Order: sequence, then C-alpha cells, then structure tokens
Amino acid sequence: MRVDTVHQGESYGVKGVLHINAVDEVTQYQYVGTVENISESFQLPVLEGLLQAFPFAVQGFHSDNGSEYINHTVAALLRKLHIGEFTKSRPRRSNDNALCESKNGTTVRRIWGRGYIAKHYAGRLHAFNRELLSPYLNYHRPCFFAHERVDAQGRVHKRYRYQDMHTPYEKFKSLPGAAQLLRPGLSFEQLDAEAYAHSDNEAVAQLYEALEALFLELPYERTAVA
Repeated sequence: MRVDTVHQGESYGVKGVLHINAVDEVTQYQYVGTVENISESFQLPVLEGLLQAFPFAVQGFHSDNGSEYINHTVAALLRKLHIGEFTKSRPRRSNDNALCESKNGTTVRRIWGRGYIAKHYAGRLHAFNRELLSPYLNYHRPCFFAHERVDAQGRVHKRYRYQDMHTPYEKFKSLPGAAQLLRPGLSFEQLDAEAYAHSDNEAVAQLYEALEALFLELPYERTAVA
C-alpha cells in the first residue's frame, strides 16, 4: 500500500486540512481520509481506519520521506496491524511513489481542488471521503492497468489498452485465489451488494450532488483541476 499526504491550501500563513491518500499498488484500491493536522492524535486513528478499510490484508507500507509517516508511532501501528514491510522513497525521487502521486492529482485534487479549507471542517470532509468518494473510486471509477510485453532483447514494454481498464474492485476479483485474500468475515456477496447497489452513472451523480451541497456550506472558492 502506498500513502501520501495532500495539503489543502493556505490562508495568511494558516494551513488548511490535510488529506491522506492510500492506494494499493496491485489493484489500485484507494481510500482517502482527511485530518486537521498530522499530529499523532489526529493522524493515527484515520490512518488505521484507512488501512483496515481495504477488503484484503495489507502486506507492505510505502511512503515518501515525510516525518508524518517515518516515526515510532506509525511503526507501532504497522506492527499492531501485522504489516511486516515498510519502505520509503529515495530523496529527490518522486517516481518512487508515482502511483500515489498521480492519484493525488487525478482524484484528490480533482474533487477538492487547491483552495484553502479550514481545519475545523476536517470531520465533514472525512465523512464525505469515507461514505461517498472512496466507494466511488473503488467500485465505479475505471483505471488503466499495464499490459506488459517482453521483446527479444528482454526489455519490457508497457501498453495501456482499453480492454485492460477495470475498477479496482473488478481487478481484485480477477486475481487468482481472490476469495482467499479477503479479510476474515468478508465475502464477495457482501462486497457485490455494495458495489452494484448503484450504476456507475448513479454513483457519480450522487457523488457530485453531495459535493456541490457540501461546498455551498463551506466558505471556500474551489480551484478545480480539469
């Protein structure tokens, strides 16, 4: 699982809320959370909730070099959740966390833009992310997956074909032995009921209707990302 923090604007030196973006590198399953700041009391409960939201066990954790993830409290959380592998990006190598960096722009920034949102709205944004945005991303938003071809010289060529587009949930279900990868107590029947409760068009309409209603209540002019 790859994780990064997205800062939500600044006003007169005061920083806004922060989004925690967690993406599985195999299926592109994605969960987004929002916190007031990156102190332990705010960050750890949300990070733990994101890690436990994945329908499969998380085997590894990768972040950039930010101190919000490279510390003893996060290490203790990973041990508690039995996540054995921890890696971090090399200095000045943004491509080491490229999948998460790209999702920052195509999903988090697309929804929340770049404008300042005051920290005391973090709870409302987190509820929106948990109840609407993350389910939409996992069940209704298709992602490209690379088709790899090895040439005669042994070089790997990646192509992104339309027939290889799947939602993260579809990709997960297509993996060999996927049913054995589910967390205890979960079944594909339960996940299907959530995934197919709405059509893709209904899900995106519901998402943006709720988003517009939320922004009407926030003292904020969104700078959208096209």
